[in-house]
Amino acid sequence: MRTLYVTDLDGTLLNTKDRINPESLRIINGLVERGMLFTYATARSRESASVVAQGLTLTMPVIVYNGVFLLCPDTGEILSSLYFTEEEAGFVRHILNRARISPLVYSYIQGRESVSWDTARENEGIKRYLSKRKGDRRLRPLRDAGGLYDGDVFYYTCIGEKEELMPIYELFSRDGRFRCTIQQELYRPEYWCEIMPRKATKAEAIKSLKALWNCDRIVSFGDAINDIPMFRLSDECYAVENAVPELKEAATGIIDSNDRDGVAKWLERNAVLSWTRHVEQSAGAYSEEACRCEERSEVCNGRKGAGL
Repeated sequence: MRTLYVTDLDGTLLNTKDRINPESLRIINGLVERGMLFTYATARSRESASVVAQGLTLTMPVIVYNGVFLLCPDTGEILSSLYFTEEEAGFVRHILNRARISPLVYSYIQGRESVSWDTARENEGIKRYLSKRKGDRRLRPLRDAGGLYDGDVFYYTCIGEKEELMPIYELFSRDGRFRCTIQQELYRPEYWCEIMPRKATKAEAIKSLKALWNCDRIVSFGDAINDIPMFRLSDECYAVENAVPELKEAATGIIDSNDRDGVAKWLERNAVLSWTRHVEQSAGAYSEEACRCEERSEVCNGRKGAGL
């Protein structure tokens, strides 16, 4: 039986300093080397996630932007993606302009991933976001709102006070074309309201990954409300001690906190190893996409030509 282990990053695998504890890296990397099927699902971008997850051994695709993209972590090759239609993007723009909210807009412009924002309307939350991403090649500052919504848009982030964002959240969460979440930033006063395509959830992306890698079971780990759909999909799900009460209620069990290596310690005691490096896969066991990603991660053991 093949078990896929999926963890959230912020507040779950990452400690309060936004890094993975050395002990967690030691445990998890050792288990992955021995055949554990392990990955992460995060609201972060690939670029941001790769910084905070530095040192983590990954041989499987990762889930970023809350399920918008399923991609290979080493190359950034996108295996699946979700974008807004022109009609949906136009509606979001209309609502945000009417509410006088200036978002961070995530899009692909001429094949390049971009994060656009109006520099004249930066609030403290946006300034903090930018301060932690100096040198990020995605950043696309604009002097005004012209061009803010250019390209193929896949994600909006609105940062501000809860009172100004709640009406936006309530509107979009009732509209079946969108998925919208709102939660307070970890260790900060400001709130983040994120607007995504309807099918953009960690759970939907995990379903795709489960099928792609022929897994039988899902075990997941998380800390926040946006992990609830992932928990509902999972055969077992564990909330870290520092998780919100709503997630703890949905969990199979409670594990140690993110600062005390909760995920890694649970895996060390309970993970089932699949030995994918040592067992010859039967013909057709993997889809072409899975083989391609495995080959990129040097797990295919020389099975060249298996990719698309």
